[in-house]
Amino acid sequence: MTGTLLFNALREAIDEEMARDPRVCVMGEDVGAYGGSYKVTKDLYEKYGELRVLDTPIAENSFTGMAVGAAMTGLRPIVEGMNMGFLLLAFNQISNNMGMLRYTSGGNFTIPTVVRGPGGVGRQLGAEHSQRLEAYFHAVPGIKIVAVSTPTNAKGLMKAAIRDDNPVLFFEHVLLYNLSEELPEGDYVCALDQADLVQEGKDVTLITYSRMRHHCLKATELLKADGIEAELIDLISLKPFDMKTISKSIKKTHRVIVVEECMKTGGIGAELISLITEECFDDLDERPIRLSSQDIPTPYNGQLENLTIIQPHQIVEATQKMIRKGL
Repeated sequence: MTGTLLFNALREAIDEEMARDPRVCVMGEDVGAYGGSYKVTKDLYEKYGELRVLDTPIAENSFTGMAVGAAMTGLRPIVEGMNMGFLLLAFNQISNNMGMLRYTSGGNFTIPTVVRGPGGVGRQLGAEHSQRLEAYFHAVPGIKIVAVSTPTNAKGLMKAAIRDDNPVLFFEHVLLYNLSEELPEGDYVCALDQADLVQEGKDVTLITYSRMRHHCLKATELLKADGIEAELIDLISLKPFDMKTISKSIKKTHRVIVVEECMKTGGIGAELISLITEECFDDLDERPIRLSSQDIPTPYNGQLENLTIIQPHQIVEATQKMIRKGL
């Protein structure tokens, strides 16, 4: 079996779920004949027709609101944001409608909707196309948030998200679409609320998600040469956090560094370290550290862009400093 690219893993998951359940549909800008901005819906238009793969006008608030209405009537819509930054235009529909209607209707309606698309800092996409919206939506009650990092978890999480009866924000990183690996056979489904213990270690816990998983893997290889064994956790679920996996790791290593592409102020790392301090304080031998992007719009210049986000050498340096401090 040859490797599958991440965008094709997502496409396989959507195709399989559309074939399995006639209630599943896709809507968004250029998802039909064009096949999606990153080809995640390629050829699905021809296979399932224009009513189940619906090209929409450039109006994020409108088609996201339409997805909410479709979910209320029994469909299971997948909304593609051509770029996740554009979904700020649909913040009201996602927060006030998707997140709250199950509660405000007294449970009369479920909103089984997946909102997916590319985000993160790419290669010179400019500030408006380099948004990391996970922190924007993190405080919204009633929604689940996941961030994929490999073709395998992309496919398994997409299938789980489509089958879930609650709205799921599904974050994909624009620079990970061409990752390739062999996928598990059969109907492979991941848990939406479970972190991935990527690598075991005894000296420090690195917690990360999305593209930074791969930066952390590079860092752990460099740290091995220095005799440091880092345990690496990919959060996968950004809401809720899998605190069981996180707590178990910190009990073993007694040190934790959170690595994220999100901004430092009010970011995912800020919330996670608050929880770690509340729940794991007695197990910590060193203060937790956040390695986050700078709180500025992402520059277009490539060199400046790289300087705003965390690089593997910074993870190595922060880890070495923490370990040496404890000796």
